[in-house]
Amino acid sequence: MSSRIPTTFQDVQNKFVAPSKQFFNDYKEPISKILSKKEPSSRLDETELGNGQTNNSTANHTMTDRNDSLYVHANPILKFSETLSCCQCRKRWQLAILANIGFMIVFGIRCNFGAAKNHMFRDYTDPWGHKHTHQFNWTRAELGVMESSFFYGYLITQVPAGFFAAIFPPNKMFGVAIGGASLMNILLPHAFNSHSDTMVFAVQVVQGLVQGVAFPAMHGVWRYWAPPLERSKLATTAFTGSYAGAVLGLPLSAWMVSYVHWALPFYVYGVAGVIWAVFWFALTFEKPAFHPTITAEEKQLIENQIGKVSQTHPTFATVPWKAILTSKPVYAIIVANFARSWTFYLLLQNQLTYMKEVLDININDSGLIAALPHAVMGIVVLFGGQLADFLRSNRILSTTAVRKIFNCGGFGGEALFMLFVAYTKSERTAVIALILAVGCSGFAISGFNVNHLDIAPRYAAILMGFSNGIGTLAGLICPIVTELFTARGANGWVTVFLLASLIHFTGVTFYAVYASGELQEWAEPKDEEEPWNSKNFQARPNDKVSYGAANVDPANGQTIQEAYPLQDKSWNAGYDDLNAGWGGENSNLNSVRNDNYHQPQQY
Repeated sequence: MSSRIPTTFQDVQNKFVAPSKQFFNDYKEPISKILSKKEPSSRLDETELGNGQTNNSTANHTMTDRNDSLYVHANPILKFSETLSCCQCRKRWQLAILANIGFMIVFGIRCNFGAAKNHMFRDYTDPWGHKHTHQFNWTRAELGVMESSFFYGYLITQVPAGFFAAIFPPNKMFGVAIGGASLMNILLPHAFNSHSDTMVFAVQVVQGLVQGVAFPAMHGVWRYWAPPLERSKLATTAFTGSYAGAVLGLPLSAWMVSYVHWALPFYVYGVAGVIWAVFWFALTFEKPAFHPTITAEEKQLIENQIGKVSQTHPTFATVPWKAILTSKPVYAIIVANFARSWTFYLLLQNQLTYMKEVLDININDSGLIAALPHAVMGIVVLFGGQLADFLRSNRILSTTAVRKIFNCGGFGGEALFMLFVAYTKSERTAVIALILAVGCSGFAISGFNVNHLDIAPRYAAILMGFSNGIGTLAGLICPIVTELFTARGANGWVTVFLLASLIHFTGVTFYAVYASGELQEWAEPKDEEEPWNSKNFQARPNDKVSYGAANVDPANGQTIQEAYPLQDKSWNAGYDDLNAGWGGENSNLNSVRNDNYHQPQQY
């Protein structure tokens, strides 16, 4: 028995991780496989291909035949989506939009308790004038712990999620994160009605555990799907969902709580998340080479622009932990994430309470007002992503300069306007200052939040796990600190917003000094790393090239550049017209060099 117990990291690799990886190699699309009506024999035998045997008839098929036949991973939902005009955009943008909706749902979930708590533990009057007695007898301390319990679980999975997103299909992990969190949301009203603090704590911790995978997993997705000069646009499009979630979540949750029942938001968002997960698993794929309906042009564009991607997957032993933990650019991202997370969670959980206690606005009327700052931020995030990539692709500013200007400018504006929020008693001034503060912070998302992909694309998911983990500490501490300051009366809100402003000024200083947009030396794979399960990961002939493999066409030995010559090989050629930024058919498919990649890199 003792011989079966792993005693080293290598034993863990051989006994657990490698078999798990093999499982995902065999079943890259488990949900699609269940939905598919095709016979397994329709897939090519990858082992035979690895021994040099090829199916000549298949190799001669054109990419159009490949797309029309849906010969792999086909399922009814995918087939139906291809008949809809709204689903004809480029697949990388389709993925970004689906991710946006996923983030919108889970961040709307975070608004549910913030809106419901005022009707759960306080007496209230409904819109028809009927008075209701509170259902729960919570103290301020109990409420603070209850609001923080989600973040205990959320914090635990950040770093492990970043590591596993570099090993397993990150799109699957993202789907599990959103779907799992939604299921837990459906259970929350039952936990509250049980009047068991332990049950409420347990459900919220589990919800945090599964949702903690979301951000690291999405960074893992962009490692394979985002061309270097589209990183800001694609990432900000996906992450905008988190702010759009607050825009919809605050007023929608407040309306459902006021006009129906405090439990309704939990059910509505929970069911929406489960439905979303079904579509996500059916329509998204780990890499462009695995997508059955992607066009040859888009697949070629993504693979050529990203360049060679190492087949090897980082293991615990090969990740440069010391270099990561001593890297100043990494700490610049971490400090910025903590600063942004502090204000974001402060407003997400306490904005309605602030408006009631300081500005004397009823929850019936405050939902839409509270959503305005996040609506403005969502617009700024999208605009900032487009502007950041425009400045980089036209070589107006370097990547480092763009990241620093956007991050420090956004944080500086937010810190300044938070001072106005702290001291004003005017409803109009407070709302305008909140809108300007949160709106300014939207520019920072094109700074720190995509910076991981600049400095270490190979370890972007791991770095996101680190930085978002530290940012989660803000979500853990902020509710407790806020309840502590405001327990003494409405004047405590002055200290709350002064502290938020100070934290942002600290983030501005640290990021301006230590941030970088350049690829770090330690981000390259080590020479001694061997391809993991490479004998089982062979390209199919009519896939042209298997993503993550060498840049060679396995069907005829040509390089991708020889097999698919570009119209213009100039490094300075235009790459993605901003008017076609959503991946329309008029996108320019020419190649452009990223200023971080002066020669083909491997990461």
